[in-house]
Amino acid sequence: MEETRLLGVKISHPERLIWPELGTRKIDLARYVEQVGDWLLPQVKNRPLSLVRCPDGIAGECFYQRHLTMAASPGSLRTVKRERSSKGAYIYAASLDAIVSAVQNGAVEFHTWGASVPDIGHPDRITMDLDPDEALPWKALVEATLLTRTLLEGLGLKSFLKTTGGKGLHVVAPIQTALEWDEVKAFTQRIAEMLVKARAELFTAHIAKARRPNKVFADYLRNSETASAVAAFSPRARPKAGVSMPVAWDELDPKDDLRSRFTLPTVPARLASLKKDPWAEYWKTRQAIRERGPGR
Repeated sequence: MEETRLLGVKISHPERLIWPELGTRKIDLARYVEQVGDWLLPQVKNRPLSLVRCPDGIAGECFYQRHLTMAASPGSLRTVKRERSSKGAYIYAASLDAIVSAVQNGAVEFHTWGASVPDIGHPDRITMDLDPDEALPWKALVEATLLTRTLLEGLGLKSFLKTTGGKGLHVVAPIQTALEWDEVKAFTQRIAEMLVKARAELFTAHIAKARRPNKVFADYLRNSETASAVAAFSPRARPKAGVSMPVAWDELDPKDDLRSRFTLPTVPARLASLKKDPWAEYWKTRQAIRERGPGR
């Protein structure tokens, strides 16, 4: 069996096509992870993961994995258990070679919790997942995103922006680990409700697609315990190999749709051309959710 070694991880079947339409192989995905590792690892490290595994490429069967079933090996995925839970241990990566080992085992997408090991009971970030109806113009999504940022600023929270690798955008705010999951979820639900109240013709807080024609679903459910959101720099198991990409707020232009720009082949050049990390301030931001929260 043909093998290639990266970061001490053996990559079996390196020529297996993951994105057949692009001719992108398993070894190409592993090399991408290694190449962008300095950017990817801080976004993923020590956060419980939901992996989307596609062992036969995205044309085959893909499935989620949150618990450890693959054989453990040095540098591979670790596990953490929730307190007072009968569920199995959840996987997380403590190193880049653990991420590469997940790719070796068929992982294509990396989704992370809003909390970090060891304190996975207290979120350290909130994510507002702005999920637009397919028919909604880009300009309207930009307007919705900027309104979300403004609302968060009014609550004293600095936020950061990224694409999802799909049709939506994520507005992410780091927070101090002071509140439990149910409190943080309730806070973000009230944010969604405030957005709907302010612009009912633009926002909905209902998950049912039939109830949101030409609207943006302000998805606060990413902030539930055990829920996850796609990690920055993770590729997507979709035909064009889109990548979730952190962007600066001044890159959000109503005349320039960012969503299809960042793909597995284009991301390394994007990162090489950056003069400044758009999320540089993320790692320095220490902010607390006000105790009473919005709408109280």
